[in-house]
Amino acid sequence: MTSIASNARPDAPIGIFDSGVGGLSVLRHIRAQLPQEDLIYFADSGYAPYGDKTEQQVIDRSLAITAFLLQQGAKALVVACNTATIAAIKALRARYPDLPIVGVEPGLKPAAGISHNGKIAVLATERALRGDKLLALREQVSAATGATFILQPCIGLADRIEQCELGTDPLDATSAMLERYIAPMLEQGVDTLVLGCTHYLFVQDAIERTVRAHTQEQITLVDTGDAVARQLARLLDAASLRRTNNDMPRLQGYTTAKVESLAKAFAGLLDLQPPVEHLSV
Repeated sequence: MTSIASNARPDAPIGIFDSGVGGLSVLRHIRAQLPQEDLIYFADSGYAPYGDKTEQQVIDRSLAITAFLLQQGAKALVVACNTATIAAIKALRARYPDLPIVGVEPGLKPAAGISHNGKIAVLATERALRGDKLLALREQVSAATGATFILQPCIGLADRIEQCELGTDPLDATSAMLERYIAPMLEQGVDTLVLGCTHYLFVQDAIERTVRAHTQEQITLVDTGDAVARQLARLLDAASLRRTNNDMPRLQGYTTAKVESLAKAFAGLLDLQPPVEHLSV
């Protein structure tokens, strides 16, 4: 076990990582709720997607990236990837018991509270939907609420979003993919869609367009990025690590793939132009 509590400082950065650019949707919530904080974003795009990797491979990648972020002085860690959270967060917490760590998981609990008819679709990667943690959560929430969760793997969707193909054209390949995955869920009468991958928030407009093409019923989308940012704020406060005064908060990007791809994602998805570096980790 490794302890970092003794040298963590409020003016240190927060480390955020994902298999690619999907975690930028979580970063957006963190910047909104914790605007004074310095942030480091690590896109492991050279090893994406995580969905086709073994659990041990995802654990190994997560540990290696976390070690790098800690070398950069990170005071807290956000695992902004559903697949990495499901596979690796237990190992990360065991390795770094004093490090504030926040993961993401599909919002099954809030979805059950929102749904009127108890029929909920969970859109996620194949790997995430096979994870024991998610399946156990589904059983727990179903038993407590009576909700039915229909799991829909969205194979290839995260890859499209990595390329900033966001379904803006109703006739493009991303839109066709969404049609294929969402229409059958609506035919089964779901009234709530859980966006179970951080990438999917970036195609929210296209998802809503697909929904409107098939039903006049009110369909609610559930995204967990806001809850992740709130939990991060709670952990920072509990450890007295929140930065309260920072006129020029810094944002630094790292990627294991092309610098240009991550820079394009920052610009196209968040309208930001932070410095981006390539790393081999």
